[in-house]
Amino acid sequence: MVADKQKKHIFDTVPCRRPGILTEWEGDRIVIAYPRFRRAWMQRYLVPKGMSPYIRVRLEAHGSAVWETIDGCSTVRDILKKMAVHFDGEDNYESRVITYLYQLEKDGFISFYQ
Repeated sequence: MVADKQKKHIFDTVPCRRPGILTEWEGDRIVIAYPRFRRAWMQRYLVPKGMSPYIRVRLEAHGSAVWETIDGCSTVRDILKKMAVHFDGEDNYESRVITYLYQLEKDGFISFYQ
């Protein structure tokens, strides 16, 4: 007999920021920065002199609000509760936030843990 594996729902996962991702404020928006190359020797030899070794991504207002709530302890369910106030009753904000979290994972900025 094969035991059924239980799948956890996305709401029960915890998004965590990946190491090496820098966060800074630029006015009321967040800018996240990540290394151009993962290996130190590549940074040293392939990044032109005077160029930043980091690629910077400016998040819009909603993205900044979501990024702030990713603390490594809050589940997606907790984040959605916090975002209810920020989105002020907008339709389908839950699906927008979840889609955004999946995009952050796809881009390598966060990981989901159970």
